[in-house]
Amino acid sequence: MTLRFNVFGKRMSVSRIGAQWQLFIDSDTGIRARVYDVVIPPELDDGELAKYLDDIYHELSCERYPRVTQVD
Repeated sequence: MTLRFNVFGKRMSVSRIGAQWQLFIDSDTGIRARVYDVVIPPELDDGELAKYLDDIYHELSCERYPRVTQVD
């Protein structure tokens, strides 16, 4: 399962790999770069991911992008 998000203007995706969530930065060309310095707790369900990313990346918030939204 892969979910896509707009994280304050940055396109990111979260994939469930086994029992883990893995976070990626998505590019315009379809290449994904893994984000290793953010660990998403495995017990979170997919409905909690946007809020979690909002909490982690809140310093990127701006008037144009006030919150993290799921884009799928």
